[in-house]
Amino acid sequence: MTASVFFGCTFIAFGPAIALFLFTIARDPLRVIFLIAGAFFWLCSLLLSSLVWFITVQISNKESSSQQKGLLIFGVVLSVLLQETCRFGYYKLLKKANEGLLMLSAEETMPISIRQLAYVSGLGFGFMSGAFSMVNILADSVGPGTTGIHGDSQHYFLSSAFMTMAIILLHMFWGVVFFDSCEKQHWWSLAVVVISHLLVSCLTFQNPQYVGSLVPTYIIVFLVGLWAFFCSGGSLRNLKLCLTCKDKDFLLANHRPR
Repeated sequence: MTASVFFGCTFIAFGPAIALFLFTIARDPLRVIFLIAGAFFWLCSLLLSSLVWFITVQISNKESSSQQKGLLIFGVVLSVLLQETCRFGYYKLLKKANEGLLMLSAEETMPISIRQLAYVSGLGFGFMSGAFSMVNILADSVGPGTTGIHGDSQHYFLSSAFMTMAIILLHMFWGVVFFDSCEKQHWWSLAVVVISHLLVSCLTFQNPQYVGSLVPTYIIVFLVGLWAFFCSGGSLRNLKLCLTCKDKDFLLANHRPR
């Protein structure tokens, strides 16, 4: 039973992301490099937020439950803001790197477009975020012990897997919208990305009432995914061609690099 839970939750959490990686990124070394770099930038945000969290916990009153709850909320908000700051810093770095690649390239177009960079870097953010969210939970899922034996929810592992999958997909969508907003200087879109990220993170405070966190999160996944689809050059015609398998990889290959 524990092996089934482990592999089932692993495939739920990381299955879509691994499939996207294998079919759209793995065959291109340049995309793999940018994905790893995106994961590194997410790690930098985690390091900074962990440092601040460690300092604030040490100087706080550990006997005060209200203060500890306030610190938890502060930590979530700080972590989200640092992640989006690192995403912006990565965008600036990629713009410089793309200009350098254009100078070295024999062609007049960039070897990888800004839309491709947005998708790849967002998936890198998602992979690393999902790994840190899920690795300890997966380690506990192999036992010993039985979830919910003392009256707690038995859906802890399954709910965590679905939440992790949503966060990975959202990071990919946020990356596409974020980069597009920076390119077009639509600062209100950047604010929406940050606010939606904060909202999804705060929804986890509803746990263990998993319906209260998962249902709104997946509504946000659908809406942000639809937004990212149109930001990346998608249209209803593109969607129809994709669903009928008449236009493969149009999001990555069949648009002009910028």
